[in-house]
Amino acid sequence: MANLSWGIGWLKTFIVAVSLYAAVVAANFGDSAAQRQLDKVLELPGQDFDVSFAQYSGYVTVNEKAGRALFYWFFEAVEDPESKPLILWLNGGPGCSSIAYGLAEEIGPFHVKPDGASLYLNPYSWNQAANILFLDSPAGVGYSYSNTSSDMVTSGDKRTAEDSLEFLINWFERFPEYKGRDFYITGESYAGHYVPQLSQAVVWHNKATKSQTINLKGYMVGNALTDDYHDHLGVFQFLWAAGMISDQTYKQLNDACDSVSFIHSSHACNRYLDIADQEVGHIDPYSAFTPPCTPNISQSNQLLKRRRVIGTVRERYDPCTEKHSTAYFNLREVQEALHVPSALAPSKWETCNNLINEHWKDSPSSVLDVYKELIQAGLRIWMFRYFKILFFIPVTSTRYTIDALKLPTVKPWRAWYDDGEVGGWTQEYDGLTFVAVRGAGHEVPLHRPKLALTLAKSFLAGSSMPAAASLELVSDS
Repeated sequence: MANLSWGIGWLKTFIVAVSLYAAVVAANFGDSAAQRQLDKVLELPGQDFDVSFAQYSGYVTVNEKAGRALFYWFFEAVEDPESKPLILWLNGGPGCSSIAYGLAEEIGPFHVKPDGASLYLNPYSWNQAANILFLDSPAGVGYSYSNTSSDMVTSGDKRTAEDSLEFLINWFERFPEYKGRDFYITGESYAGHYVPQLSQAVVWHNKATKSQTINLKGYMVGNALTDDYHDHLGVFQFLWAAGMISDQTYKQLNDACDSVSFIHSSHACNRYLDIADQEVGHIDPYSAFTPPCTPNISQSNQLLKRRRVIGTVRERYDPCTEKHSTAYFNLREVQEALHVPSALAPSKWETCNNLINEHWKDSPSSVLDVYKELIQAGLRIWMFRYFKILFFIPVTSTRYTIDALKLPTVKPWRAWYDDGEVGGWTQEYDGLTFVAVRGAGHEVPLHRPKLALTLAKSFLAGSSMPAAASLELVSDS
């Protein structure tokens, strides 16, 4: 099980160094307060409606020597932000933007219209329930940058966690009113690595510094890559059971891919993945029963999206939302409003950085060991999934993964409800809650935004998913 170890030594050494640096940052709080005012977003291009909440965006330096700085966008809660918790949202890829996905088409307050130049208000934004912070990580993703070109081909899980922890330490100095506030980390897809790894780094940092400045209470991941073996097993079984692939391909996939990394796949595994792709046909692999965005999407882009395990599907379901966001965030007036200097703006803003994705370094085959540690640490941990036919990462994968943790059941499998209708299914374990969302795609808040907000509210409250207020048996007679 040595390959499951996430490298305790390097992180403990890093935390000591970070703690010393944090003292220097604290001494310069006046500069942080001034920068915070500069980060305030006053108006966005294409916004023809007023909002009651404050928002901020800008850069936080995470490595001065290399010149790495991460871009964030922060929204206060719609009502009473002083009493609401703080949520950090991360997208994965690896190499994909949390601004592009989590903010612009899932849980953020603003989504982009098809014209690629104007916005509409999302009534199910998670800042209805919390203050929400979006981070583009690692450097090179979205507007985040590095002055060291080699950083684009040397990113991996380890450095991503290091830089994200450094970001949080510095961000809390810029926004000191959130020190000690209940804090949660959330994300989806390859953030199934980022979220527990960063949570572990925060727990270790708090122990090393004897501080609760970052008052981490728990984390929640959606459709998360967690354990390569069980995730592969669940994907292939799901495709076969749905009648999308042949018996022969199902067997070949299990034989060739069961011990192969999702990120660093083998030639044999890739060969059978390509065969499976042909058998499935031209559908959206993240939402098989909704139309794909067919114009201007090349086969190579489709293949990359399949490989990187990240959802790319989208105001009343629009499969081309990613295209709209790409147009909007490439507008220079948008970049100016978000405090992205022209000298730092990418020549072309993209939802995902393919170079980072293709050269990703360390990616452990499993983060179940991190789960076990953080369950023992008492964090609130939730995993949510769609319950609909699509590829990455299906409910079968999660159920296999949770089973591998061998956690005792506290409350058995049952339906949960929203406005009197079944919203999905849930089971509670000792240390972990699983929630399936009915009718969702890979990006659950995109397809089922109202149900996703119900999920977020229950998670933040630490309560079970809602049950039916009453169920009446109707007789045939």
